[in-house]
Amino acid sequence: MKADEILLTQDMLYNWDFKMDARGYRPQEVDKVLDMVISDYQTFYKKIKEKDEQIESMTAEILELKHKLRNAKANMDIFKNSSREVTNIDLLRRISQLEKIIYGKDVGED
Repeated sequence: MKADEILLTQDMLYNWDFKMDARGYRPQEVDKVLDMVISDYQTFYKKIKEKDEQIESMTAEILELKHKLRNAKANMDIFKNSSREVTNIDLLRRISQLEKIIYGKDVGED
């Protein structure tokens, strides 16, 4: 039997038939059932705590992703509303400037 295993169902508890002694229910049997109930409660509380932690983590992640999405949409709007279009000549100039920075000299000077 694993620690995270649920021992009883609601039907088992409802239909449990305790054996009778001369003085009432058998204490050992009652103690056994109560021990199983306590074990199940501990398992339930552990699972609930794990689920609550997962919910908190996922909620934080959702908020972070919403923030990133909001920023991305704002950047897209800025880009779409930009009056200047990027041409091939602009790209070639940028590449040339990056090569100068990287290599420290003009590429055509070999």
